[in-house]
Amino acid sequence: MRTRLARSVAVSGLLTAGLAASASAQALTVISFGGASGDAMNTAYYGPFVEETGIELTPGDYNGELSRIRAMVETGNVSWDLVEMESPEMVRGCFEGLFEPIDWQRLGLGDVLIDSAFDECGVGTFVWSTVLAYDADALDAAPTSWEDFWNVEDFPGTRGLRRGAKYTLEFALMADGVPNEDVYDVLMTEEGVDRAFAKLDELKEHIQWWEAGAQPPQWLVAGDVVMTSSYNGRIAAAQEEGNNLEIVWDGSLYDLDYWAIVSGSDNVDEAYQFIEFASQPENQAVYSSEIPYGPVHPDAIDQLDEEQARRMPTHADNLEGALAINTGFWVDYGEQLEQRFNAWATR
Repeated sequence: MRTRLARSVAVSGLLTAGLAASASAQALTVISFGGASGDAMNTAYYGPFVEETGIELTPGDYNGELSRIRAMVETGNVSWDLVEMESPEMVRGCFEGLFEPIDWQRLGLGDVLIDSAFDECGVGTFVWSTVLAYDADALDAAPTSWEDFWNVEDFPGTRGLRRGAKYTLEFALMADGVPNEDVYDVLMTEEGVDRAFAKLDELKEHIQWWEAGAQPPQWLVAGDVVMTSSYNGRIAAAQEEGNNLEIVWDGSLYDLDYWAIVSGSDNVDEAYQFIEFASQPENQAVYSSEIPYGPVHPDAIDQLDEEQARRMPTHADNLEGALAINTGFWVDYGEQLEQRFNAWATR
């Protein structure tokens, strides 16, 4: 198997050759969250797709800002074709007309993917978790819960949390003793939201806020924080580099990321070809072997060894005590909660 570097060189060479052959052709632009996941996509999807189809492809990354896509569509200046989306933003963008409705017959995947991979404007591509991660070298005892995360007396040091309401409010309620299965019922009430922010008040002076998924493992390795919320795959990548980082799966939040085609794209046919290619089990298995996010094609699991499968958010042991993100809740309440969070964070 080629190394990741070799894949990158191959993609670059093919793109250059393609541009020389047809200077007028516009490349398919695929935008992801980058980092270790973007590297895995390069190995599993981008390079092989260019090699197999000859279609030019330009990868890019962002932090999930729906506002950037909205501005493109509203101005008619669409420079992105295909974007990786978290589910609440994908559903909200679909409602606003920012994404093309998926023609599943045109896509040609049938019903082989897991049920949650099918959406009006999105095709699920992997299952991820946001977990509690910590530096095992920096703590005398291992934390086991979000209550420990909030316990600065027994577990001293700076914490990392995502700068936003999503995930952060759920973890605050878990830390305040709300059972995982009741978190969204509590959060749907005014009293529950107040309770979550009051819990955040307790920890605010100890928090370093992250905005990009690459930051939590970097901060742990650098010693900037001793514990942080983080995407599980980013921590796994840091572990493979020899860092003594650990994951607490209990109390994790899991969801799917989706491919969505931006309304007004000039490369809709190519986008469909790419989604179909990236949904094949052999390609999904390569991606999941590079970074432990769960594949949405069930046959891909059979191509992973037991050690790889045990690192997935979808493994039975890791799902114990985990909570599925309530997409409908964040579609309905996300904007007002993010506004309140931003006002609170800047005080």
